[in-house]
Amino acid sequence: MKNDRNHSHDLTRSRAKARRYMAAWTALVLALALTTLPAFAASGGSDPLSIVNNLSDFIFSCIKAIGVIILGWGIVQLGMSIQSHDPSQRSNGMLTIAGGIVIAFTREILTLITGA
Repeated sequence: MKNDRNHSHDLTRSRAKARRYMAAWTALVLALALTTLPAFAASGGSDPLSIVNNLSDFIFSCIKAIGVIILGWGIVQLGMSIQSHDPSQRSNGMLTIAGGIVIAFTREILTLITGA
């Protein structure tokens, strides 16, 4: 009987603790929601299309850098395969070089396809 009371007392304390945590979490979320500030656009008459074009240039330059890195790794793989006379590594190197070229020149390929 005494053990049952301790168990119910522990259960009540754990529920109270859970309620305190939930109240603290709710207060934190409300504080963050109420203290947000609106972000206004720059007042310089900047063209939204130029911003999109700048973002596009940045993304394509990142893709080109990744493509050049992959191309370089393909060249290293091909060189190591020639040194070790490993035909499977040679084919992997050639495929990596081809993939690197495609990734590095993605923008130019898309321009050729769309004709823009």
